[in-house]
Amino acid sequence: MSRVLFLFFLSFGVWGTTAWGQDILRVREAVDIALENNYDIRLSKNTQRIAKENNTYGTAGLLPTVTGNLTQSNSIQNSNQVQNNGIERSLDNARNNNLTYGVNIGWTIFDGLGMFARLDRLQELEKQGELEMKRAVLTTVGDVITLYYTIVEQQNMLSALDSNIHISNERLRTAQNRFSIGKAAKLEVLNVQVNLNEDVSMRLRQAETVKNLKTSLNGLLARELDIDFAVDTLVSIDGALVYADLLDQADRFNPDLQLIILNKRLAELDLKNIKAARYPVIRLNTGYNFSQSESSLGFVAQSNSRGFNYGVTAAVNIFDGFNQRRNERIAKIEIENAGLRIEQQRLLVQTNLRTAYETYLTNLELVKLEKKNEDIARQNLNITLAKYTIGSISAVEFRDAQENFIAALSRFNTAQLQAKLSEIQLKELIGQIDI
Repeated sequence: MSRVLFLFFLSFGVWGTTAWGQDILRVREAVDIALENNYDIRLSKNTQRIAKENNTYGTAGLLPTVTGNLTQSNSIQNSNQVQNNGIERSLDNARNNNLTYGVNIGWTIFDGLGMFARLDRLQELEKQGELEMKRAVLTTVGDVITLYYTIVEQQNMLSALDSNIHISNERLRTAQNRFSIGKAAKLEVLNVQVNLNEDVSMRLRQAETVKNLKTSLNGLLARELDIDFAVDTLVSIDGALVYADLLDQADRFNPDLQLIILNKRLAELDLKNIKAARYPVIRLNTGYNFSQSESSLGFVAQSNSRGFNYGVTAAVNIFDGFNQRRNERIAKIEIENAGLRIEQQRLLVQTNLRTAYETYLTNLELVKLEKKNEDIARQNLNITLAKYTIGSISAVEFRDAQENFIAALSRFNTAQLQAKLSEIQLKELIGQIDI
């Protein structure tokens, strides 16, 4: 039965690392692919690019506007005219033509400093686009890492089931040999065969789970869904996270909190822009225009003119039904609400961080405990295997040890996954996921 031990550790050592004939997709590579292909990230990048394009002096209204215009009008009319001296004139199909074209320039030089408030707002909107893109990146990276290590957990479980099938096959061979020499009943052989079939069934379902998870990861990476790959089954957990440091980083870098802080700044700029309506708007106007007209009937048969025009336009809001005062009051309430949302979000981040950190500490302890249990279950299986080989215990007792080992291994894999997910959640809360 030493051959069984050799097969067990060999199979677990091989399949627990990777699968033959498959390229290993490491977590860093998966994240890089997601950063390049994921649709949410690409959409956020485009939104940020739009905000950057809009952040200009022209959008804020600080630059002059230049317009070119051309007007051509023609008419054919039957005209009758009675002049002051009593002379009557008439003409059928009288033609009248007018042509006007030129360039006009307008420049608002003062609007109560509203243009500067709009420029500041555009700059803040660009920052908002950057923060939203960062949030999309954090969310996607967190999802990729979470799904990757879920595959690792399920792949390790699949490897354990492969090893379990090897053991069950060897049990069946041993039971058949014992039956052939009259040391075991047919019932023992049938029970072992049932156990083997159960192991194969579990293995098929586990393989399906791994395959579906890989399909989900391919979808998250926005690549062909049928690409097969192996994963690096080594799970590295950062066990040195300190709550005080996490709390400080979350207050400074949590993207949701930073977005709400920025929204308050936008509300303050909105109030500044609204207040600008209390002041006059002064606009400079100038242009160069050409005009030409022709008339078949009238005192002037043809005329044309060209030249500059210039002037100043000033307007001030004197009374608008108290809307100005109402808009300012609403803007001040919006600033107050933004301040309340900041405190609300800060408390929410602190609450989530605290509960996530407690879960993180618990999961670290569970990893240590379940590793010990897995080692004990492995030793128990080896001892039981040796006893079963010499016939000192029954197949049922050996099956119990076999199932206990698989259960212990499953709990250890689950503990590792939960600890890793707790680490990812904490780093996502502080806005800084490292790989």
